[in-house]
Amino acid sequence: SSLPAPPPPGPALPSSPGARVADAMAAEEAALGDGQDIFYVCKKSLEKLQEKLKGTEEITSELVNELTFPENLPDEETMVPVDMRGVGQDFDDVEQMVESLGPKGTAEAFIKAKEYFDANKDKEPAEERPKELTAAEWKQVLQEEEDLLEGEEEDDLLLEDEEELDEDEEGEEEAAEPAAKKAKTS
Repeated sequence: SSLPAPPPPGPALPSSPGARVADAMAAEEAALGDGQDIFYVCKKSLEKLQEKLKGTEEITSELVNELTFPENLPDEETMVPVDMRGVGQDFDDVEQMVESLGPKGTAEAFIKAKEYFDANKDKEPAEERPKELTAAEWKQVLQEEEDLLEGEEEDDLLLEDEEELDEDEEGEEEAAEPAAKKAKTS
């Protein structure tokens, strides 16, 4: 018995520009280091949270803040890298995590992220792995990222201003034309 012939291939769908942008971003992320999502947390706070989670002590949002916000830490405090892929969900920031998971869930998520980092699933050579930083160094990294973001926002604002200027000029030109036509007819 002969098998039915496969149907002819249909016309290929054009890929949407959105998909291409996503692909480019994914490619860029891959190039940056196989998708690691590194965040730094206070080593001492992380250890404190691990102890509290072993017991039944309450995890407060203050403790989570101590873990994740270097502003309140002494400059020489040790910050350790964690890989946020270990959390298994994407969050924009720590506040969003606390809202979604609660302080205890957030603490557990960071511990998972630390375990994920330690497991080194990408088999990175030790010398290429993110190192511990001091709180002062991590603050500097965050500040540089913030400056970059602010720079981009300023560029966007400049573009918006320029677009408004163009519209104003067009309006003036249109207003000038009818006046010129009236002058000719008299």
